[in-house]
Amino acid sequence: MNEQKNISIFFYTTILYLCGFFLFLEWLYPLEQVSDTTNSIIFVIYTFFCFFISLFKLRWWIGLVLKGFALLFILNGLYFTEAMLSPLWMEQLLMEVSFNLQVLFSAEWYYLTPMFRSFLFLLLIWLMSYLLYYWFVQMKRVFLFILLTFIYLAILDTFTVYDASISIIRVFVISFTALGIANLIKEMDREFMRFGWLKNSFVWLMPLLAIVFFSAMIGLAAPKAEPQWPDPVPFIQSTAENAGGGNSAVQKVGYGEDDSRLGGSFIQDDSPVFNAYTSENHYWRIETKDVYTGKGWISSSEPNYVEQNNGSIDLDTFGEGVGVEAESVDSYVEFYDNEALNKLVYPYGINEVTTGDEAQFFLDTNTEAIEARINGAVAHLAGYHLEYDHPSYEMNTLRNSTKGDPEEIMEQYTQVPDTLPGRVGDLAEEITSVHETRYDKTKAIERYFASNDYVYQTTDVPVPSANEDYVDQFLFDSQIGYCDNFSTSMVIMLRTLDIPARWAKGFTSGVVVDEDGSNTIYQVTNANAHSWVEVYFPETGWVPFEPTKGFSNLSDFHVDVDSNPEEGEGDLLEAPEIETPEQPETDLPEEAEADTAASEETAANTAGNINWWLILLILSVITVPSIFIYKTRYRWQTKVLTAKLHKNKDAETFQDAYHYLIKILGDHGYTRDPDQTLREFAELVDTGYSTDEMGQLTGYYEQMLYKNGANQPKINEVTQLWKNLIYRIMG
Repeated sequence: MNEQKNISIFFYTTILYLCGFFLFLEWLYPLEQVSDTTNSIIFVIYTFFCFFISLFKLRWWIGLVLKGFALLFILNGLYFTEAMLSPLWMEQLLMEVSFNLQVLFSAEWYYLTPMFRSFLFLLLIWLMSYLLYYWFVQMKRVFLFILLTFIYLAILDTFTVYDASISIIRVFVISFTALGIANLIKEMDREFMRFGWLKNSFVWLMPLLAIVFFSAMIGLAAPKAEPQWPDPVPFIQSTAENAGGGNSAVQKVGYGEDDSRLGGSFIQDDSPVFNAYTSENHYWRIETKDVYTGKGWISSSEPNYVEQNNGSIDLDTFGEGVGVEAESVDSYVEFYDNEALNKLVYPYGINEVTTGDEAQFFLDTNTEAIEARINGAVAHLAGYHLEYDHPSYEMNTLRNSTKGDPEEIMEQYTQVPDTLPGRVGDLAEEITSVHETRYDKTKAIERYFASNDYVYQTTDVPVPSANEDYVDQFLFDSQIGYCDNFSTSMVIMLRTLDIPARWAKGFTSGVVVDEDGSNTIYQVTNANAHSWVEVYFPETGWVPFEPTKGFSNLSDFHVDVDSNPEEGEGDLLEAPEIETPEQPETDLPEEAEADTAASEETAANTAGNINWWLILLILSVITVPSIFIYKTRYRWQTKVLTAKLHKNKDAETFQDAYHYLIKILGDHGYTRDPDQTLREFAELVDTGYSTDEMGQLTGYYEQMLYKNGANQPKINEVTQLWKNLIYRIMG
């Protein structure tokens, strides 16, 4: 009886120890994603080897020799070229150990060699095999290690790119199985079982496994609450970035310099960065990136900063006199305390920068970033004056551009990674298949995002896994994201069509806070950090485009009527005539003709018996209310939306109300052109109705999009403006 009991206990302890082994593997799986570790399978194999030896309780010196030999064998295969245990091998090993021990005891751990780090990690696995054997097999106390495993995975899932969703499920199944078996073994040690069939291992094991798996399935199928907290990683990174770095700029959420790994949610930061005193609203540019890696953006070359003479900036963002009209503008940028950036923000057409400090300006010819330096050190200026030529791009010139691209432009700005899935290029081809010119193809892709089910949001945005492409995931899987997702996707789709494009980043124009003479004061916050697309046109230069859903292109475009040929326009507008082919007459047999005549006579008699007055009465009852409802549709729809605005007071409801307003304007002769910005359209409407209400509503709409939320105290004022404008339109 004792022998049978011992066999059962050995069977259960083996399963219990295997549970400990699989739980420990969950600590190893994330290594390749959260660290610089490669070939983690080697550590998994060594873990299995150590656990296998500990399970069979070999003599301690045998286990020591076997585990130690396996450890040296792995290190030899990874880091040594000489034969194992040869004199030269022993000499190199002693040198490595001597050097790393010195570094270890001097607390200069950064200089530990990869070989010694691997040695320490393998030694840790060795010790864990003993420790888990003690916890799981001898003491049957497994809860502490289970709890630590859950905490470890939860921290990795929250603060790193590792997705622990499946790991948590595996740990749940393994943990509850281990807890059940551990308690069963304790009961078998304490209790005498009278019936022999109760000693059968599977009698106890199968119900336990069934309950665990049934509970896991219920957990998977049950509805789950959405995350209650936003992703804290971006906020922590932005707060900790360059901490303690003296003069280093503190990067805020929404704008950062490292774009090598895009994706993930972030917390908007509405703290102001600078005020811009200018007569124009436009993009505030900082830099561009040219190499897409499949995960994000990097620069193809190291920074090449060239000193600019007396603040005159030698940077041509567009061509001179070809398809561009430029207006000379003076602006002033003033940063808030502790918010100055280590790179200048500047508009397209920058000519000159001046400041009260004795600063020298340096232009990076690769990224087109501009630095200010004082006595050779990067300076964070509190403010500076800008002189620039504000451009307006002529659309017909862009559309009719036929000149070839320079070879260096094509080579640098049509790059896509070899791992880019082919369906990205296929989608670009499908979108642009009916267009011929570069401009039309670019506009088609720009409009594609607005006319499909893509959603702008900054929360619950996924990070691509190791084998996923950032653009491919956004275009075909998630279809949710913010400016980085939209702009990167448009650049890469254009590049698959051999259209030179690059990724630009900086800030949008911000919101109007005051007037200063002829200038408007725009407040730009961290929430206004933005990225957009620049496309190269040989005769014009780099032209900005805006694919992000809900955002308008802040650059100006115009049409030169004289350059627009009128020949053939009428032909394009008129629909072609379609001739209906004549149907051949069919000779019917005499019997069929007789049947047809009889049918026609019967139908005529039946029609005579129909009560036409009743039909007319029914049609009147249906038609009159329908006409009344149709004629008054805008009034009752307005009342419904007004009630929703007062009740909900959220961004989604206001967006519906704004789109409804544009629909009413379209029915009253104010149709927005596809190439027209919201602000331009608002100016047109305000001019027509002698008001400024459309401009105010549009400003709030753009502010809401930039900040991804509605301003609750202001929604009542905006609702009243919306109602006033609608009633003004409808008379």
